[in-house]
Amino acid sequence: MMIRALKFTAVACCVCLAAGCATLPDTQFLNDRYTKQEAQFQNARGQLSEQKSAAIIADLKRKSGNIDILDKQIALEQQIVGSALVVGNKVTLLQDGPATYQAMFDAIRNAKDNINVESYIIEDTKVGQQFADLLLERQANGVQVNMIYDSVGALHTSKAYFDKLTQAGVAVLEFNPINPLTAKKSWDPNHRDHRKLLVVDGRIAFLGGINISDVYSSGSSLHRDDDDKKTGWRDTDIQIEGPVVAEFQKLFISHWTTQQGKALVEKNYFPQLSTQGKEIVRAIGSTPDDTYSFIYLTLISAITNAEKEVHITNAYFVPDPQLVKALIDSAKRGVDVRLILPATSDSAAAFYAGRSHYEELLKGGVKIYERRGADLHVKTAVIDDVWVSVGSSNLDWRSALDNDEINAVILGHEFAQEMEDAYAKDLAASDQITLVGWQHRSLLERFREMESRLIGHLL
Repeated sequence: MMIRALKFTAVACCVCLAAGCATLPDTQFLNDRYTKQEAQFQNARGQLSEQKSAAIIADLKRKSGNIDILDKQIALEQQIVGSALVVGNKVTLLQDGPATYQAMFDAIRNAKDNINVESYIIEDTKVGQQFADLLLERQANGVQVNMIYDSVGALHTSKAYFDKLTQAGVAVLEFNPINPLTAKKSWDPNHRDHRKLLVVDGRIAFLGGINISDVYSSGSSLHRDDDDKKTGWRDTDIQIEGPVVAEFQKLFISHWTTQQGKALVEKNYFPQLSTQGKEIVRAIGSTPDDTYSFIYLTLISAITNAEKEVHITNAYFVPDPQLVKALIDSAKRGVDVRLILPATSDSAAAFYAGRSHYEELLKGGVKIYERRGADLHVKTAVIDDVWVSVGSSNLDWRSALDNDEINAVILGHEFAQEMEDAYAKDLAASDQITLVGWQHRSLLERFREMESRLIGHLL
């Protein structure tokens, strides 16, 4: 009981300390300092020649309507992130928990050398036990398993759960312990690991919004009949095979190192990778230790340079003024800006803080829809039918300032079209919010919005 009380006290401290002086970067340079540069692409053998890179851009433009975002966005993204786009990958779209867990569990069962897993939440429930049993079986058969879990995210998971893994040889690392007595580096209780990443044998990577939790066990209404009232959480994840998996592996190992984990057991973490498909992918990891959030600036850059469509789905929408401005400015340029947001949420404060921005956005021409029939947990963006982002990052202050996040940017018409098809299905299961209707909401709703907006920086 004393340990649990200490943990809750530490969490309370997180809220108090969250009101610090951290600020978001000024994104004005995205318009003012753009200079065209040659796109940098890599394959399994390294950086491609200028001629091959130019040919890739030409092919993308041919398939996507010759839109300028491919020049501007690639150049700006390279300035912001510094990592190259990697060609030759296969990206598989996974929607909702059942499909994602099945793909993840199949990959784990077939692991031959190493498994690296990182998750904000790992619960000691049915899914959590299935997950642990698979990892233990692989560990017993010579596969080295390394796990990073967030201290706050796993607050309600018993110590015995992780002890069982550790005793079997699994290397387990608690990210930024909320108990300052066990912290291995400077204690910052507000710095959380919100990433969701699984890398198997250095060849297959999974990422998106899904945690290890029973709430994802039953699919959302996207995959159910209308008369089936048992709906689960709606999420989107991806499975990636190909050369870019090495970039996600680097992000995991870098995290392990910066958190001062024990030396990893020597394994073949970086096997020789070959072309697996046609998708172009950039791995992006963000952390408060960076000068600014790479993921935040990448998204603002993409929205700023959009020409036709900005289609966003996000679970926790608590935007800062720069994001609001980017969305409205795009809508005023004639871009079809649409947001699919939750109709209900497990975070009432975030829910109402996000709604407090609806009127300004609606007046600015942004179309807003609320997803019914499921708890929305998706974090995706599709821009101009060619640029896609999938990952762990929400559109809130916490993701941009306080969390470690991980996203994939995928360039290409085919995968973007697959994402658009999924977007259309979510849109059909959503209710549009109109300005006239919104202005008639109750005083109680307005008060909740105002109250939640005051603590928007903390959410």
